[in-house]
Amino acid sequence: MLTALALRARGYAVTLLDRQQVGQESSWAGGGILSPLYPWHYADAVNALAQRSQQLYPALVESLREETGVDPELLSSGLLMLDDVAGQDSASVQALDPVLWAAARGAVVQRIGAGEVSAVQAGIHHAGESAWWMPNVMQIRNPRLLRALRAALDVHGVHLLEQVEVQGLAISTGRVHGVRVNGQALSADAVVLTAGAWSTQTLQALGVVGEHPPAIEPVRGQMMVLNAPHSGLRRIVMSEGRYLIPRKDGRVLVGSTLEHVGFDKVTTEVARESLHAFALRLCPALAGVPIEAHWAGLRPGSPQGIPYLGAHPEIKGLFLHAGHFRNGLVMGPASTELFVQMVEKEVGLLNAAPYAWSAAR
Repeated sequence: MLTALALRARGYAVTLLDRQQVGQESSWAGGGILSPLYPWHYADAVNALAQRSQQLYPALVESLREETGVDPELLSSGLLMLDDVAGQDSASVQALDPVLWAAARGAVVQRIGAGEVSAVQAGIHHAGESAWWMPNVMQIRNPRLLRALRAALDVHGVHLLEQVEVQGLAISTGRVHGVRVNGQALSADAVVLTAGAWSTQTLQALGVVGEHPPAIEPVRGQMMVLNAPHSGLRRIVMSEGRYLIPRKDGRVLVGSTLEHVGFDKVTTEVARESLHAFALRLCPALAGVPIEAHWAGLRPGSPQGIPYLGAHPEIKGLFLHAGHFRNGLVMGPASTELFVQMVEKEVGLLNAAPYAWSAAR
């Protein structure tokens, strides 16, 4: 939806096709933390998009609120990390000292002592000697953001076709001329694939995977939400590679697992018990509050978490914008900005080379 709106703003006529309902996959299922988790573990290509998006989000949210009346609830909660564990997220590179990492990038990371943790967030169980505090980290309520983006499609005249699956591409003389849907041809000067975890599979099904297929695979994540208006949580808190996210209305999101199980979105009792036990261990005030929902989504996993942005190396007019792994929400506005600059052959603020279809990862 971000890509469609950005292209529409440049004057293109845009049709957005979704085989189900728009915005209901990983973007809906995520937590909405607008920072990579333990960001100093990530490649510069990930952090560059994340930091640019952090600059873009306030204006994006304000414009969506004015245009659609939907408030995506952008909150500056801060991020308190009680350890320095990247968990199972091997999208990491060599770790740096967090304070030095932040100083080199204009970010703010503070090392605080164990006695200072309760001043940042009371009621948290922490047995360590210190913690990391990022006071400027924001969160967004992703289902509300998606609702606002969906409404903005109508405002800006993006043609949306849902419950429609692309069956083929119209290609001749090395150029794409549109797509085939339900036995009909939809003509287009360009086609952009934004199919998340299904992107590589879709390229294979369409027969255009190319010599260097993008390495995008599904990685299941399970989360739950607790209805806890009196928990006292105000900050996003991380430990053991997992997190608690307090929403404006008192709900608390608990996440998340990292599971390589293919395209299986089934929730499991093992994950439910593990996430719930983690939440109670980290914040004892959550004991006794109801589990309101438990769900799973499929992240578009990619090497180092670096997304693919840009043109197919062999077929003119075919583009890819996918593979954001755990950071689609935080990288989305900036990766969309960079993608459109690529399409328009403009020189932007960021170097486009690390995100190319055939870039080494």
